Amino acid sequence: MTPTCSEIAIYPDGLLEAAPAEMSDRQWWAVYTKSRQEKAFARQLLSHAVPFYLPLVLKNYTCRGRRFSAHVPLFAGYVFMHGAEQERILSLTTNRVSKILPVHDAVRLVHDLRQIFRLIASGAPLTIEQRLAAGRRVRLRYGALAGLEGSVLTRRGGTRLLVAVDFLQQGASIDVEDHWLEPID
Repeated sequence: MTPTCSEIAIYPDGLLEAAPAEMSDRQWWAVYTKSRQEKAFARQLLSHAVPFYLPLVLKNYTCRGRRFSAHVPLFAGYVFMHGAEQERILSLTTNRVSKILPVHDAVRLVHDLRQIFRLIASGAPLTIEQRLAAGRRVRLRYGALAGLEGSVLTRRGGTRLLVAVDFLQQGASIDVEDHWLEPID
């Protein structure tokens, strides 16, 4: 679970470490929900004990002069479900699902989701990146996120590390120093 979030973002807690090898009767699904239904859908999956991951990040905003904060989905509309066929069918009965996409490369998806989980847990300010273009693959050498892999981006004269979920063609990026990175051959 994300440390500062009151919503359950992952169920069970060790899902990204255990899958996909330990639960062979299950497969990964990218569930695209109806508008603004991600957290409600995740709560329904939790009530049925269906494993899922919903990456949530803290967003601060101002409305009518007052400051608010809320945990919002990193990837709008998507919840990653790890279930059997009968759980996929059960998820359709929630009336919160727009479509369900099967994940054909579960190992790659789980790797990408683990890295997103680490980024969110670090508390670093994230920028959501969409429709990613190929960039130079690098690995962080220093700091709490050492070992994290991604691509280099340049935004407003600064260097950012982009961690992508290739399946969605979306990701998140953080500010880094050039000397923290090493190329991946």
